Amino acid sequence: MALYRKQAGLTQPQLATQACVGLETLGSIEQGRRALRLGLAAELDDLLNTGGALAVAVGKAPKKERYPAFVQEFIELEALALSLSWYENGVVPGLLQTAEYARAVFDCLYPPITPQEAEDRMLDRLDRQRIFERKPWPPMMSFLLNESILEQPIGGREVLRGQILHLREMAELPFLALQILPKSRTTHAGLNGPMVLLETPDHEHVAYIEGQQVSFLIDDPDEVGILQAKYGMLRSQALTPEDTMGLLERLAGET
Repeated sequence: MALYRKQAGLTQPQLATQACVGLETLGSIEQGRRALRLGLAAELDDLLNTGGALAVAVGKAPKKERYPAFVQEFIELEALALSLSWYENGVVPGLLQTAEYARAVFDCLYPPITPQEAEDRMLDRLDRQRIFERKPWPPMMSFLLNESILEQPIGGREVLRGQILHLREMAELPFLALQILPKSRTTHAGLNGPMVLLETPDHEHVAYIEGQQVSFLIDDPDEVGILQAKYGMLRSQALTPEDTMGLLERLAGET
């Protein structure tokens, strides 16, 4: 890759800026310490006028699974979903995480993983967020978060504040609804745990449930229907999107 960059007359900092990647990340890729991902390869092909050489090289490289087997199918469905409804009670959903928060989440894993593994997983998580750039339009999204998530300072207070500000920014997107379930509620339809509801390009409805090192994709219409009803009740129990944005501003100290 360094050869193509030099032929294009670009320095590492210049290419990193144009490709919107970290200078350290770009340097690691050129030195072979980090794998070049297909999405970035295609972008670099355009920037460097390589005729697609980098994407072809990545496509021929030995495949290594980017995600644990128990979540792989869900990730593939997520990227193509027409609609996405996500309830979380312990951590900010991966699609809404900042880089700093995501890295802190992976640093919490036990047994611990290496710093390089944590970095790779963080980059994979951010790569999933390309769904927000999907053309012609991203999926319609709804996210429900327990308020307690916004009080747990994963990574420290500044990381949490940055995450809350990011949530406030994401809540402005026209295709995304974000609601917080206040901790003051005396009834709660989601005590059984988090869930994700997806509508596929074929207009099939599936649900995804994840626990400790296991996950389930549910496509039985009756079971999915029960979870959809739970999600609808949760939305009615949550703050409105407008009140949610006000709460996020207060938690971030913006008001």
